[in-house]
This record gives sequence, C-alpha cells and structure tokens, in this order.
Amino acid sequence: MFDVWGRVLIITLLISQNGIDNSPTNYIFYPARYACAGYFFGIRDKKFLNWHFNFFQSNFMTKNKLLIIALLLMSKGLSFAQKKIQQDFHLLVGTYTTGKSEGIYTFKFNVKTGEFSPESIAKNVVNPSFLAVSPNQKYVYSAGEVDKNGAVYAFSFDKKKGSLTQLNTQSSNGNFPCHVAIDKTGKWVIAGNYGAGSLTVLPVESNGSLGSPIQTIQHEGKGTNPSRQDNPHVHSINIAPNNIDVFVPDLGTDKIMTYSLDAKTGKLINGIPAFTKVQDGSGPRHFTIHPNGKFAYVIQELTGLVTAFNYQKGSLTALQSISTLPEGYTGDNSCADIHISPDGKFLYGSNRFHDSIVIYAIDAKTGKLTYVANQSVMGKVPRNFMIDPTGNFVLVANQKTDNIVIFKRDAQKGTLTPTGKEILVPTPVCLKMISF
Repeated sequence: MFDVWGRVLIITLLISQNGIDNSPTNYIFYPARYACAGYFFGIRDKKFLNWHFNFFQSNFMTKNKLLIIALLLMSKGLSFAQKKIQQDFHLLVGTYTTGKSEGIYTFKFNVKTGEFSPESIAKNVVNPSFLAVSPNQKYVYSAGEVDKNGAVYAFSFDKKKGSLTQLNTQSSNGNFPCHVAIDKTGKWVIAGNYGAGSLTVLPVESNGSLGSPIQTIQHEGKGTNPSRQDNPHVHSINIAPNNIDVFVPDLGTDKIMTYSLDAKTGKLINGIPAFTKVQDGSGPRHFTIHPNGKFAYVIQELTGLVTAFNYQKGSLTALQSISTLPEGYTGDNSCADIHISPDGKFLYGSNRFHDSIVIYAIDAKTGKLTYVANQSVMGKVPRNFMIDPTGNFVLVANQKTDNIVIFKRDAQKGTLTPTGKEILVPTPVCLKMISF
C-alpha cells in the first residue's frame, strides 16, 4: 500500500504530465497538493478542500485525472474506515463446563486500548473447549470434550449481536476431543480426539452445519512415559497455509504425524514423510508455522521444550530444541500453547505450574530461537493464550484462576507488561477473535 507521501507523489506526477510543473502557472499545483495532503493527513474542513480542488479543476484538470484522484482519495478513505472498524473485535472464549461455566463466552475487545465488555454466552453445550472459526467468520466450531460421546458443535455467528446460535452437533468418533481445525476452503472440519488417539474429518454443509464424519484415522503406538504415554493422544490439528499439509502432534507416541488433505473430497492420506519423530518422552502438543512459511515449531508438554524445524514441501527437519523455563528452575511444569507474533519476530509459549509465558526472539534467516524472558501470567495454569491480530496485546487464559489476563506487548523487544486488566470467565481454555 502506498504511504501518504507516495499517494501525493502519484498526484504530483499526474499533474506534471500536463506540463504544468515547468510553466508559469506552476502556482496552480500548490493548492492541489495542499488539498490532497490535507485530506490524507486527516483534514476534513470542507471549505478548505472544496476551494483548493475547485480552483485546481477550473484551471487545468481533466475529468479523467480528477477521477483517478477521486479513486485514490476513496481508497484512502476506505482504509481509514477499515482501520477504525478493526480496532474492535469479538473475543470468543471456550471453557470447561464442569464448574461454574455456562458455555462459550463472547466479549467485545478493543485492540488499541485493551478495553472489553461482555456480549453473550452460548449455553447448553458441554465442555466447549477448543474453538475454530471459519474463513468467512460466519461459523464457529467447538470440540465437545467429553469421554464416551465426544462431540463437535457447529454455530453460526452474528457479528452485529456478537452472539452464537447452535446449528447442530456431530460425533467426533472418539473420546475427549480436545482440538478442532477448519481448512482454508471452509468445507472441512478436523477434530483431534485426545483420549482415543484419533482424528476425524467432518464435512461442512452449505448452512454451516456439520455433516456426518467421512473419515477417522486411528493412531498406533506409545511412548516412554508410562503414566502419560500408554496410548496415542492426538493433541492438535494444524493445517498449513497451502491447505494440503496437515500436522498432528501426538503426545502419546512422540511423533508429529503428517497428512495430505484433498480439499475436494476432504480425505486425508499419509504425508511424505508420514511422521517426524521428536525426543522420547517429550509429548508434542501444540504446533505453529512461521508467517514466512519456512519454519515450524512444536511445544512439548512433558519435557518443557520447544523444537524448531525447517519446513519444506511437507517435511520437517529439526533445527533446535530449547527450554521454556528459566535457568535453574527444577519444579513441576507442563507446557501447553504456542504462538508467533504477527510480524514473525517473536515466539511465545505457555508453561502451566510454572505459570509463565516464555518469550523467544526468532532469527529471520535461520528460524532458531533465542531466549528473551519468562513473564508471570498473573494466574494459574495458562492452558491457552492468544496474540491479538495487531500484535498489541497478549491475552492469557488461566484455567485454574478463572481469569484472562491482558498484557501489552512491546513490538520491538517482544516483552509483555501487565495492563492491570483481566476478564473474569470460569475455566477459560481457548481464545479466538472475530472482526466486527
């Protein structure tokens, strides 16, 4: 996008094509320049603008060139309006309903100020833990994380009211589904069943509801930690930007399984390679791909490590493993979530029991991580967190203290500063945002 002076330069060039810049009537250029610059810089005095543009038009401008300028001005005006609208987002909060929670909570959140206000609650659902938003932001899908009848809920979302309306429920074909993802076409939802160690593909109907499952893939094997890795445990579904590669960390087998998605049929086939092995007993959990598409990262629940990979054509090659904990810490810990800042410069991961967010700087050339700091989450058991779309704030969902703590993010250093603001929600375990 052209910046302010870039736009003024375009207009300058248009004017100079009439030969005015070298003519005795060069003074005519200045009113036009000031009028354009005034508009771009936010001056809205109609008399000021009208006088300059009328003077400009009456002296030498053709209708075609005025049309071009008008389009430029309209484009800038729309950009201003869009930025103003995009300061507000809907914040959706998935929860466990085994305590005081009533379902999925929705708040209005301002990404410029960090202010928030409640909007609605979607009730009559059981453990709507992890959420996925459709590409067109009209629908939301949630894991129904229960034992014997694992479910996936489908909702429509009303942006004006900030409310969810349940459309239907389908089986996840496994127990304790803990994660859901939707592909880039919006036609396929994939659920990961932690308890069953399987993943299930469900079609999305034209009205946003879910059809019956079309495929379930059962993982096999176990890990070296007998108390946590006696069986496969699918922990997240991660669809790459190319909408083909699907990475599925399995905590129980210490593998990141790889699949190829056929976006026409929704079917998954084994990727090449079929999996990437991580360190024994590490328990890979959540996974993210760098905005540049060259690197990927997995956070490992059981060993407190983040492993960086080179990502190319569906294949992962390990680059580095680094601790999520400060040097010298020997207490209990269990890693959970992982995210990269929108600018791709910093990576963040959550530590439960140590109750912190670890911060790393990312080397843009190599993808390797450098430890920056650990920030207390001002609560207990940060199962999930998110960075708002602008990168201004980090919101941390503390499962055991019923609060979402809001931190201001330093875009240059990557560090987090508590704002003193928190959203009180019973058992928050997943955060997503939808634009207004």
